[in-house]
Amino acid sequence: MAARDVPIERGQAGSRLSIRTREAINGWLWASPWILGFLIFTAGPFVASFYLAFTRYSITNVPVWVGFDNFVVALSGKDDLFWSSLSRTLQWAFVLVPISIILSFLAAALLNQRLKGTVIFRTIFFLPSLTPVVALALVWRWLYHAEFGAINYLLYLVGIPEGPRWLSDSSTAMPSLMISALWASIGGSAMIIFLAGLQGVPQELQEAAEIDGASALQRLLSITLPMMSATIYFNLVVGVIAALKVFALAFVGTGGGPNYATWFFILHLYQTAFQNFEFGYASALAWIFFVIVVILTYLNVRLSRRWVYYEGDERA
Repeated sequence: MAARDVPIERGQAGSRLSIRTREAINGWLWASPWILGFLIFTAGPFVASFYLAFTRYSITNVPVWVGFDNFVVALSGKDDLFWSSLSRTLQWAFVLVPISIILSFLAAALLNQRLKGTVIFRTIFFLPSLTPVVALALVWRWLYHAEFGAINYLLYLVGIPEGPRWLSDSSTAMPSLMISALWASIGGSAMIIFLAGLQGVPQELQEAAEIDGASALQRLLSITLPMMSATIYFNLVVGVIAALKVFALAFVGTGGGPNYATWFFILHLYQTAFQNFEFGYASALAWIFFVIVVILTYLNVRLSRRWVYYEGDERA
């Protein structure tokens, strides 16, 4: 009798089905901690905030449905700090991200050289990014202190008797915070990703271009940057999202001052929710911020088609 003619006993089929069922149950059990965590700490608050965005709700009363009133208050200018904090946050992102990407790329290119002690220098460059944001803000607040700070003391030693007031002056507070953020971000994950991308550029292309007489700048513009475009694009998207979420550095370093010079959008959202206890309006602010991040990310994706090229891409 052929093998395909041998009948499968009912007990064998039932046993096989029970094994698959047990495997499925085991899989769901192993995944259940993550699933529960996602439902409780991510999906649940996500849905709840969407509902609360259309309510008037504080810690002293139950949610009262008000429709789009919270969004009207924000977008119509009735909230004096909404547009100013949003424009300040966008300004922070549009200035900080390009500078951070350029400096991170230069740091990665420097560390990509085959020199002695490169591993040690890579570690030194990466260490600032491991510093907690709160500690970073406290250290730089001391460095920027107008009377006792190390920076103004160094300026005094070189002949500048009275240095800037840094975080105490509304004209220098934001640039000062940007310097602090750059110090921590240049050697961080963006540099590591750039370093990995540089090591993926075929060395034979560089050598062929060098033999043809191409200068270092020409090789950078014609070979390295085009082949690194996808890596640059990734760091750009991640960097913009991270920059828009700036909070802890300003909260600890300046408290949003002086004169609201560093009052960013997330800081305004935090004060609305956890100091004024206007949870309904804060939820509306969170959803407005979410839409802005989605729009900017979508624009990045659309514009990337013009300058980001992947291996095997036939576009000119």
